[in-house]
Amino acid sequence: MAAYRGTIGILTGGGDVPGLNPAIRAITIRALHEGYRVLGIRRGWAGLIELVPDKDADNNGRVQVLTEDVVNRAARTGGTFIHTSRTRPSRLPKILVPDHLKTKYEEEVNDVTPDVLKNLEFLGVDFLIPIGGDDTLSYAGRLHEEGVKIVGVPKTMDNDVPGTDYCIGFSTCVTRTIEMTHKLRTTAGSHERFLVIEVFGRYAGYTALMPTMAGAADRCVIPEHPFDIEHLTELLVYDRNRHPSKYAVALVSEGARMTGHEEMTFEGEEKDQYGHRKLGGIGDNVAARLKELSPKFNRGRQINVVNQRLGYLVRCGDPDALDSIVPMAFGNLALDLVLSGTSGRLVSLRSGCYDSVPIDVVSVRKKVVDVRKYYNVERLRPKYETLMRQPLFIMTSDV
Repeated sequence: MAAYRGTIGILTGGGDVPGLNPAIRAITIRALHEGYRVLGIRRGWAGLIELVPDKDADNNGRVQVLTEDVVNRAARTGGTFIHTSRTRPSRLPKILVPDHLKTKYEEEVNDVTPDVLKNLEFLGVDFLIPIGGDDTLSYAGRLHEEGVKIVGVPKTMDNDVPGTDYCIGFSTCVTRTIEMTHKLRTTAGSHERFLVIEVFGRYAGYTALMPTMAGAADRCVIPEHPFDIEHLTELLVYDRNRHPSKYAVALVSEGARMTGHEEMTFEGEEKDQYGHRKLGGIGDNVAARLKELSPKFNRGRQINVVNQRLGYLVRCGDPDALDSIVPMAFGNLALDLVLSGTSGRLVSLRSGCYDSVPIDVVSVRKKVVDVRKYYNVERLRPKYETLMRQPLFIMTSDV
């Protein structure tokens, strides 16, 4: 059998989204046809930390040889079959240092990058293709600086990776949000209530703005602009009274903040390895305050609230059409870069065209909604202006 042209490693990091498995399939099929061996690094960066660089060690739980049969079966499903984690090798807590490295890393927080590099060399990885959001990709940028050949693929429900108009998972998230919001209307309308739905969006409000623009909600609040809860209440009372079924709908980004509240709303104090506390609860707070304030704008009568957090319901399951097609294109674009020997790049979709940008763009800036152009701060809803020559998802471009 002829020798391999080289070895490509693929990993997925951060939260799972629909479209990851189609991306893995696209990379693998093309790479195999081009003569490469393909390895799936299991559990994101954790697999490269936990791997034991010994030919006699059992590393089946850390790395998997990918074949056409394996990826063809997996591509029909959601999630990521090589699994994922939120591991950050540059800031690994002592408790998570694997046994074979415990004598080497004894600080409370450790940078285990030297062993990540050692393990990549042990595996013979010539190109590493990490698929993830800004956290996963920021560490990929670190490895690029260390000399690893990196081609990144953007993935996140929030669509907030800089340098690209689109990230894998975003379309399915928006599609599901619209679908579920419309389903929940029946309950809100039956009881003449407000409907408050908390959606993804830590720093960027795209997953609230786009469904609202599509008609799923009357109002939305986003992380980029603190909102006055009394003003939101007044607007929703107005919307409800104008609706034949006497209900109104608001989408609330998980990172949204009421005026006078500097911090986002968190479920607890614990932080992940990237310094993020788990968001959640702003929808509950908004619902409670709407109920409390509603008599002020509704002739003294209180309005009850249907309150729902979508959370993992928009993250699980199969990808929609766009999250089946874009991952295929991203995967093939990644292989184009590999075949040309180009590294340190992030594949992207910009102004309707597939492209790539330097991977360090991920660490240079945040990608958020341009409030001035796309959000009406008085009406708490999207602006329907400046659409000429905008990208498919309108306000998602950062160029």
